[in-house]
Amino acid sequence: MSRAVAVQALDAAADASAGELAASLSLPLLAPGEPVPTGLLAVLQVGSGGLALQPAGPRASGPVCVDFSAPALRHRRRGGQNELLGRALGVGKRPAMRVLDATAGLARDAAVLADLGCEVLLAEREPLVAALLAAGLEQGALADDAWVRGLVARLQLHRGDARSLPPAALAELDAIYLDPMFPERRKSAAVRKEMALLQQLLEGDAAADAGEGLLDWALASPVARVVVKRPLRAPFLGGREPSHSLRGKAVRFDVHVLRSLTP
Repeated sequence: MSRAVAVQALDAAADASAGELAASLSLPLLAPGEPVPTGLLAVLQVGSGGLALQPAGPRASGPVCVDFSAPALRHRRRGGQNELLGRALGVGKRPAMRVLDATAGLARDAAVLADLGCEVLLAEREPLVAALLAAGLEQGALADDAWVRGLVARLQLHRGDARSLPPAALAELDAIYLDPMFPERRKSAAVRKEMALLQQLLEGDAAADAGEGLLDWALASPVARVVVKRPLRAPFLGGREPSHSLRGKAVRFDVHVLRSLTP
């Protein structure tokens, strides 16, 4: 990804922060206002409002960021898929469930789980995406909206592969959630702009399709259940048949029950 993305401050006031971020991510740094060189897929923009990943090119879409106060997130609270996700993970079977989102991405599903009352640990192995998450969490903690602040307070970020978590952290979990980036999505017309950009940036990254290895690891972890999000007609991840599945209009949740969640 480092060859496809550069960091740029939106103004001189953010120049120092942009330099620090570029150094930490080992990405090239553009000066404020400097034209984007040919060949870059996106620019990680640094400003007073946090971080945003702006696709490059004449027909580029708008910036991608993690914004827990976005109207789309509030709208999603009323979606039927939320109920399926909560049921799949067993939300309500015990108070304040602790869930690891092992493929956090832009935390869309994690935000839904936090809104359902779960304590969610976000694991994101890609440093650039983890930086977007960290910025979104920081902005959310400062939001004027008490709902947003409460939501963010139930989210915690682990920068790195979920499999690098210490045993003590795993022992505190009730469930693990996986939404791997799998090949079936890359040809789908329904892919959202942010996911399409991330898939393009991660093209060729062997870990992007490491869902099977993550599932094997998750099933060996000391949790009560593992839930895998899949396209409706996709095969079971790694050929591992779940205990049962919950099917929505476009996706399904494969549930691997390892033990009871009931206290």
